[in-house]
Amino acid sequence: MSTNIYIKTYGCTLNRSDSELMAGLLKKADFEIVKNPDDAFIIIINTCAVKSPTQEKFFSYLKKLKEKYQYKKIIITGCIPQTMPKKLKSYPLLGTSQITNIVQLVEEVLHDNPVKILKKENFPRLNLPKIRKNPVIEIIPICEGCLGAPCSYCIVKKARGHLRSYPKENIIKQARKALIKDNVKELWLTAQDTGCYGKDINSSLPELLEEIIAIPKEFKIRLGMLNPDHAYELLDKLIKIYKSEKMFKFLHIPVQSGNNEILKKMKRNYTSKQFKEIIKRFRQEIPNITIATDIIVGFPGETEEQFQDSLDLIKETAPDVLNRNRYWKRPKTAAAKMKNQVNNKEKKRRSSLLTDIFKNISRMRNERWLDWTGNIIIDEKGKDDSLVGRNFAYKPIIVKGDHRLGEEIKVQIKNITPFDLRTF
Repeated sequence: MSTNIYIKTYGCTLNRSDSELMAGLLKKADFEIVKNPDDAFIIIINTCAVKSPTQEKFFSYLKKLKEKYQYKKIIITGCIPQTMPKKLKSYPLLGTSQITNIVQLVEEVLHDNPVKILKKENFPRLNLPKIRKNPVIEIIPICEGCLGAPCSYCIVKKARGHLRSYPKENIIKQARKALIKDNVKELWLTAQDTGCYGKDINSSLPELLEEIIAIPKEFKIRLGMLNPDHAYELLDKLIKIYKSEKMFKFLHIPVQSGNNEILKKMKRNYTSKQFKEIIKRFRQEIPNITIATDIIVGFPGETEEQFQDSLDLIKETAPDVLNRNRYWKRPKTAAAKMKNQVNNKEKKRRSSLLTDIFKNISRMRNERWLDWTGNIIIDEKGKDDSLVGRNFAYKPIIVKGDHRLGEEIKVQIKNITPFDLRTF
């Protein structure tokens, strides 16, 4: 009888890809992947250490698991074991570079040997068995780790290491199989920073995108987070590539602050002016592109005037999506040791102010889509029997009716909220 395993995932798209890979490898080794922890003998938690709130959610979940399932085996994988293993010393652990060794770890755990596999090694993670969470979407990690010095507030480089780009031919092989054999509709290219792809292997992101676009199949590419310094460097080539019908007109470019002094303290290698130029050029060349960005409020030493620069930047560039984050101390980062830490009450006030301003911007941006008619791909289930589709600009469009995942349908936008477009 096979052992039942449940996988819980926190964090980014790359973590989601890692969980799909672990599920596929375990299934191939004759373990059964289940959808409910009640049905599992082993529970794997794939963790994220980027944000303090996500980390706290994990520790809270772990505590509940221990109380509810005293006799189940718990394995912890991902960024938290890699960055703070001492906090989890009683558990079997699997680091970010060791995901492909999940079967070995599970077999050790079944023999009551709670091993820890945390050594940073470069194991191949493409073209391996996987179980997709969403059959319409193929998530492909194109590289892992960060280029250059780590951002002063961020723990990712400690968790994921220095940049390691995957060979272009391996990425293309996985994309072709997913599109032609498995008939997926969307390719999500993911990394800590897709813009630095290839800098360690004499290649580049534009080269990779051109080869993927050339695959003879109808599909869409969603490019993952791209830092402004690399976007600025590749600007002309990226704009040319984004004009392809196969590219979702969606650009996630995290600015983090509108103040150059704060950006320098963050060790972000660009200016607010460069960010504005990127947005201006993309919108000039690709009308209706969806722009997503991120802002951190309450970075150590951030004054009211510096925070106002971030507000002004958001008002001026009017992004469609804004990920708003309060600064949180992360262990062993330069920012955690900086003086003039902003108190939690002030960070909360700034976050609320930014949220209020952005709600008006997002509603205004979405109002431009009223009465739009066009095709969308149904790519996820929504709430209350609704479905969510995406148009060419990757706008979330809520629909009702008897549709299946992967189906392409023609719709008209009749209503909007600050968060989505609606056909009813």
